[in-house]
Amino acid sequence: MLKHRGFPGRMPGTDFQFTIRRPNPKGVTPLIRRERFRDRKNVDRRVDAVFMQALWGHFGDQPFERGNLDAGRLSWLFGREVIPAEDPFDPESYEALLVIDESAARAAFPEAFS
Repeated sequence: MLKHRGFPGRMPGTDFQFTIRRPNPKGVTPLIRRERFRDRKNVDRRVDAVFMQALWGHFGDQPFERGNLDAGRLSWLFGREVIPAEDPFDPESYEALLVIDESAARAAFPEAFS
């Protein structure tokens, strides 16, 4: 599992994690598309925006390996702002390649790009 050095481990001042320390011994947690409903808490929306800002700052528009990025946090963006960069895509692989869909990300999280 690739560890993304320099990537923030969590949202500053909170316990919302962005990375994991070690591979899951029970198997890789698959990436899924989680629905973001309108009634989500403001703090959850803010965490998504900070995570997107960290992704953009670290990877930009280049494909990146999933590595030690938290599957739960990625799943809130997966299928919309973060999409597979390879076909076929294995959602249960730490080596899976992802890429940021810049136009979708800018529309959903404009504050992450300012």
